[in-house]
Formats: sequence, C-alpha cells, structure tokens
Amino acid sequence: MHHRYSIRLKNYDYTQTGGYFITICTQYRECLFGDITNGKMILNECGKIVRNEWLKTAKIRREIKLDAYVVMPDHFHGILIINNCCTGTARRIHNGDGSTRGTARRAPTMEQFGRPVPGSIPTMVRSFKSAVTKRINELRNTPGAKCWQRNYYEHIIRNENELNRIRQYIIHNPANWYNDINFD
Repeated sequence: MHHRYSIRLKNYDYTQTGGYFITICTQYRECLFGDITNGKMILNECGKIVRNEWLKTAKIRREIKLDAYVVMPDHFHGILIINNCCTGTARRIHNGDGSTRGTARRAPTMEQFGRPVPGSIPTMVRSFKSAVTKRINELRNTPGAKCWQRNYYEHIIRNENELNRIRQYIIHNPANWYNDINFD
C-alpha cells in the first residue's frame, strides 16, 4: 500500500497573507504548451488554455493577486499573492481550553480530513490544474488523460528581495530554456 506524504510545511497556514512561488510540471514533462523560439515562449492552444485559466484565478478569488508568471513548454511558474486582510479565512490552532490566545502557530490547511480548505494554495492549485486538464482534454478529445504531474512545488516568498529575484527568474525562464540541462 502506498502512503502519500505531503511536501507542504507542517502546521503552516497556506491561506495566510503572503507571496507564493508555484511551479507545476506536465505529466512526464511532455512539451504540451508550445515552443521556445528565439528565447521567447510561443504558446499553442494548450498553452493559451493554461494562461487563460491562470488569469481566471484572480477573477474568481478576490483575495488573490497574480504577479509574474510564465507558461513554458512542459511546466508553469507563477507568483500568487494572498491578501486575507478582508476575508478572514485564516484559522488559528486552539489551545487545550478552546482559546487561541498566545498561539503563534496556524492550523494546517492540508486536506487532512478529506476535504479542501477554501482559499488555500493547495485548493487553488488543484482547481487550476483541474480546469486546465478538463479544457485541454476537451480540445484534444482525450477524456481522462492526465496533463500534470501529481504534485507541484511551492515556495513561500519571505521578503521583497526574494520576490524580485523570483520575478527575474520567471521573466528570463524562456531565454534560459536551452541553457538548463534539465530544461528547468
């Protein structure tokens, strides 16, 4: 029996305000979304679906702001900014007496109990991947085919310097495509 282990930070609230760098790879790293020509990404129809679904993310979730992103032939990079100042979605871990006073930790947002946590990074990524997969499968007439690898990579952006460094990485990713031995 296979046991899945989460790569998410234990006890970190993935609904909390902040920046997150997301990378999602295609199934088997298939170059599904277009080609790099002269250091620029040229999206095909599948790549346009990825771009359009990413842009919808901020339209359907008012607590989300999108930052730099790029659709690459076999993966996607994007920065999500969550601003929960007005939504109140953060959840505190309760002390033994039921209070939250004095607790600095946050409740985990992973689907420990078999249900998605609204407003969390895992839920948003799952919804994005699902919408892209559905639309690409409709386009290619391949019902049930997988487009993405099972998981994804996320990095919590801790400061402005890191945010700027990641933005530059994303912006220059197409130009560096052929320089990277592993193709990113």
